[in-house]
Amino acid sequence: MKALDLLLNRHSCARLAAPAPEGAELETIWNAGLRAPDHGGLSPWRFIHVSGEGLSKLAGIFEQAALAEEGDAEKAKTMPFRAPLITIVIASPKTHSKVPEIEQVLSAGCAVHAMQMAAYAQGYNGIWRTGPMAYSSIVNHELGLAEHESIVGFLYLGSPQTKVAKPRELPFKDYVTWL
Repeated sequence: MKALDLLLNRHSCARLAAPAPEGAELETIWNAGLRAPDHGGLSPWRFIHVSGEGLSKLAGIFEQAALAEEGDAEKAKTMPFRAPLITIVIASPKTHSKVPEIEQVLSAGCAVHAMQMAAYAQGYNGIWRTGPMAYSSIVNHELGLAEHESIVGFLYLGSPQTKVAKPRELPFKDYVTWL
């Protein structure tokens, strides 16, 4: 797939099933994330791989968080099963005199995007989700996040179960001004 075709035609897919990337394909996806822009070479991210029994463990964590935070526990415990594989991307900023934390969090966000693009380039699809579970102190604790870390996304990956719609057209003139 040509790079420009990939960038201009990628579209998220919420209905995913097996097969999911594994082995070398999955390593390629993670390596793409590690190539995200990274001012200072700080690698301000880390990933948690969730598949198989891990999806059930994550479902339990989500249910626990929803119960404690007055959310919908029934819905929460089904969320991890939206795809056969999830990569949780965590911003893990480092103290640095020249690289502010916001740049490092944005870098982790770029890692999510790069991984989704790498999955798409290999014939898979995915969706980058956040929502209440990404901001839950219970989820953060149960996943072992340090005080300075935050979840920037749950990257759900698998094979699309529906025909993926063509991305909506956004005329650049509505978003670009000239100085």
